Amino acid sequence: MAVITQVNPASSRYPRTRLLWAAAALFLATMVMALQPQRAAAAPYAAMVIDARTGEVLHSRNADTRLHPASLTKMMTLYIAFEAVRNGEITLDTKVRISRNAAAEPPSKLGLKSGQKIAFRYLIRAAAVKSANDAATAIGETLSGSEAAFARRMNRTAKALGMSRTTFKNAHGLTASGHLSTASDMTTLGRHLLYDYPEYYNLFSRRSTNAGVREVPNTNRRLLAAYRGADGIKTGYTRAAGFNLVASAKRGNERIIATVFGGKSSTSRNAKVAELLDLGFRRAPSRAALRKPQRPSYQGAGNVVVADADDRPSHGVAGKTIRVSGQVNTSLRPKTRPGSNGSPVLVAALEEALQTPPAEQPAAKADTAPADTAETGAAEGPIENVQTVSADAAVQEDALRDSIAVALAEAEAEPQAAAAEAATPAVIAAVQKVPFTGLRPVARPASLAAASPEPEPVVVTRLSTSGGRYWGVNVGLYTSRYQAEKVLLRTALSELETLDGTLRKVAKTRRGFEANFLGMSQEQAELACRRLNARNVTCNPIGPS
Repeated sequence: MAVITQVNPASSRYPRTRLLWAAAALFLATMVMALQPQRAAAAPYAAMVIDARTGEVLHSRNADTRLHPASLTKMMTLYIAFEAVRNGEITLDTKVRISRNAAAEPPSKLGLKSGQKIAFRYLIRAAAVKSANDAATAIGETLSGSEAAFARRMNRTAKALGMSRTTFKNAHGLTASGHLSTASDMTTLGRHLLYDYPEYYNLFSRRSTNAGVREVPNTNRRLLAAYRGADGIKTGYTRAAGFNLVASAKRGNERIIATVFGGKSSTSRNAKVAELLDLGFRRAPSRAALRKPQRPSYQGAGNVVVADADDRPSHGVAGKTIRVSGQVNTSLRPKTRPGSNGSPVLVAALEEALQTPPAEQPAAKADTAPADTAETGAAEGPIENVQTVSADAAVQEDALRDSIAVALAEAEAEPQAAAAEAATPAVIAAVQKVPFTGLRPVARPASLAAASPEPEPVVVTRLSTSGGRYWGVNVGLYTSRYQAEKVLLRTALSELETLDGTLRKVAKTRRGFEANFLGMSQEQAELACRRLNARNVTCNPIGPS
């Protein structure tokens, strides 16, 4: 007899449902496990801690690994902005027109509109405090014309600062291919911001600031409020970078800079930075001699590197005025100008050197007088540099004979040429009296100097350190000597950049006691007053009496 077993459909449905749920849970667990390694690889951890006073490394981990810097990039954007203001490329009050490209940047942003005008100082504040991407892009476009050109300037500046493993592609730090830096390089940049531009460093400690269009909060305000002594510097975050931060804190005479890349959250990052700052204060000596980093040469708006006016030679060696534009590589012998009546100025100079009566010269036409004046400068060039660098005095003598003979031969008027040729032996004899001193040129003879035209104007020069420090600045009139001296000391401490090395002097007058800084050049005095006036400090340049 067959036994038939009936299967209840309801009893078979439940195990199948449980199997489906188990499969779904297994799939989700697999996905989570697969995603975790990717997240760790996208934002690896790196850190560095230094004693800011000396630059000594107190802690380092993966500090030379090239990672995504995120908005730490804006530290370089701000560094160049400060450099541009100091060197006169732009002023803090310059109105900047916002481009369509800058206005379209993603958050974090100030919300600037295309075509809007805003003062440069507000762009700096927004980039430093709010970490605004549109403000950072506007800074770069204003200083270099385009974001790509500004990125090239950022890389030149990074190289000058010693940031050897950093490459910038934009001004804001949003993730881009090849846009990489290291914890070590960003720590270096933070230290330069602190010591190269101390007048702007207070921006990074503001809990909020007026950015022109609105009040904006500091992205680092939580660490500033929670950690004793913290006063900067810059946060950064992208999905590829994680949570980054370059922080600085000062307690007593000690100052520590700590950098973290790849934090998992802003809270855990701040906790790690606080831990590293504590480590730095434990390891740093209580007393250490301050060794400020050397500020690099001014990179300028283009590829020209300009020596800084503050880089004065040591050991009392006199400096020189350096021409940075319009340099002359070779000095060619001047040729007769087409349509000219000869070179009366050259003949007159030679005759005066020989102390002979000047030959009769034909009157120059009135319409050629200005051109003659211009050519005089060209004709004087070879005379001034008549001592050709040579290892043999005889070779030099022959070269001088040839130069003078050719110059005389080019004189068109026969009487002038005859007189000059007759005087050639005496000219050579006069030149031979000038001793050959090798590579160092000697002063021109007084007889030739009398015929010299006005000095050639220098197109662009830097500060000459060979002398001329007869200027000063006055910072106010006070009722007592003590009050004037107190103001001088306070001002000197607040403006070390331009007043370092000057002489503080209180001058008693009928009206009271004047507080003066003396021993400055005109450029240094004017720069000091511009910077002091920007901080609402009374300052007036004092010229030579």
